[in-house]
Amino acid sequence: MTKHKPPAPALNPWQQHLLADLKALAAQQPADLRVRGSAQITPGGLAGVRISLHTAGIPHAEGGLPLGEDEEFVLVLPSTQQLPPQVLTPHSRFAGTPHVLEGYRLCIYLDAAREWDPHAGMAAVLNRLWQWLADAAANQFDAAAALYHAVGGVLHRTPDTPTIVAREPEAHRTAHTGWLTSRSAHRLDLTGRPLGEHSLRLPVLPLSHSLPLGAGHTLADLADRIDTPLLSSTTVRQKGLDSSTLLATLAHCARRNPEGTCQYLILAVPHPTLPTSPRFLLAGRLPAPASDTLRRTLCTSQNLSRLPADVRESAIEWCYLSDERAAVTTRRDAQRPVNAFHNTHVHLWGCGGIGSWAAELITRAGAARITLSDPATPITGGLLVRQNYTEADIGSAKATALAQRLRSLRDDLIVDHCPPPPAPELIEAARQADVIIDATVSVTTGRFLDLVARDPDRRAVLAQMSTDTTTASHGILTVSAPDTAQGPLAIDRATGQHVLAAPGLEPYHPLWTEPQPGDEITPTRGCSVPTFHGSAADLAGVTANLVTLLGTQLRQPVSGTHLCAQPHTGTQPAYYFVPYTPHPDDPPAPAPVPAPSHDPLPQLTSSVGT
Repeated sequence: MTKHKPPAPALNPWQQHLLADLKALAAQQPADLRVRGSAQITPGGLAGVRISLHTAGIPHAEGGLPLGEDEEFVLVLPSTQQLPPQVLTPHSRFAGTPHVLEGYRLCIYLDAAREWDPHAGMAAVLNRLWQWLADAAANQFDAAAALYHAVGGVLHRTPDTPTIVAREPEAHRTAHTGWLTSRSAHRLDLTGRPLGEHSLRLPVLPLSHSLPLGAGHTLADLADRIDTPLLSSTTVRQKGLDSSTLLATLAHCARRNPEGTCQYLILAVPHPTLPTSPRFLLAGRLPAPASDTLRRTLCTSQNLSRLPADVRESAIEWCYLSDERAAVTTRRDAQRPVNAFHNTHVHLWGCGGIGSWAAELITRAGAARITLSDPATPITGGLLVRQNYTEADIGSAKATALAQRLRSLRDDLIVDHCPPPPAPELIEAARQADVIIDATVSVTTGRFLDLVARDPDRRAVLAQMSTDTTTASHGILTVSAPDTAQGPLAIDRATGQHVLAAPGLEPYHPLWTEPQPGDEITPTRGCSVPTFHGSAADLAGVTANLVTLLGTQLRQPVSGTHLCAQPHTGTQPAYYFVPYTPHPDDPPAPAPVPAPSHDPLPQLTSSVGT
């Protein structure tokens, strides 16, 4: 009986197309490009084909990558059009060069989703490879900005491992003990001291060199790459540890952690060419069985040969490390207007429709402290339609629930409370603020802000935020700069006169006129206060615009009023600023007494607190 061999794997149509395209290019330029041999197909369906490029004519600069007359590469053809072909080297001579991953894979596409066009075919791939070689030989890569990763240029991460968060500004140039504290099933925090009785010890160890080939897959791999660095002409060698120190400190920590736990480690890896830059932190762990064996191994001299085989060959599970140290992290909003809130103390009066969204945006922008003020009105289910609360918040006071939400967004944020205006102690509290935002549209609060504006010790920018009654899609931000004695209410009064007299600003007239029948809704039958029409999308969008506009004012505040409209309204102008000009006929400042029940001045009519 004859056994039939399974058919040899074959190229799929896309790979056949790429290979035919490659051969056609080689036929057109035989002196520069040659295809060597036939394509080899892997069990995973990838196809590899060897090529050689004539690189003798590529100019070389000092410090650049040396190239031979001809250089060989392996092109890995994917089975799908969604991915570009990969370029590999059959050697490790390029290891340590920018954009070389794990010593042999060239990163010619930094973001394939945006850069790879399958219709461009193999010509685009070869052109990118040629440009990469020209840049490398000419030493054109910026070591600080290029993909010049300290550990092989690739992400080390094992599925189902937790993320480790590092925020403390440790030097990481000397070995020390760190601690991991669990925050959730998928997060551990790295700190310099234990944060609880269940915190785990781990060694934080500086290496003497980068790891251009990566950190390996087993403890033996890692030890070998620590002891036998692949140094290129550009690699900087720094003082650090060897594998025996690694193993000794790893065992020392393992014996002090509970049985059945994984033993973690942090490696602080220097940048290949920038010795003074912060070290890259690489986090890994030994699985619990190998860690338990290590705990029971009593070796006076920790070296790899004396460790049990199950520890030596144990897989290292690499954890994603969220490196949030200020020295290595650039905030994603660093160049945006809201960055002006960073490290500020913000008073937010009113935690309703606009206030609840503004608080979150300002928190995410990096405010150091937020002081909330709101009447102790409980949250009801109907408010969830448009305010920044959840089912779990129903029944809680708004300021209490909002404070809890803000603390969940940022560990380092200080959130406290102050009484609603016009509490006398608010004058002193307001002197400590950088920004005071009134999101209440309360006459009493507006009067009180006018009083705060005339405080000679005031340094805060004062702001009022509101929206229109009928759609909640037009926004108004009134700002009183520290050099202005009039508060937002008085500035709003002057702005209203200007806007109502300007036909071109008619879409914004409702912000200063009494609501007409139907402009408001009564959300609940019975004793329910009429309120404005608006959704969460309306309020979040308008508030985002107002917070951004206020951010533009914080660096160099100018008193006045910003008007804006959401794009779907079709309002023109979509943005308008009315600067405040003091006028001799301005009314005298309000006395520091509670406002009367009826206020004779034109007021904003929306009710963003409900």
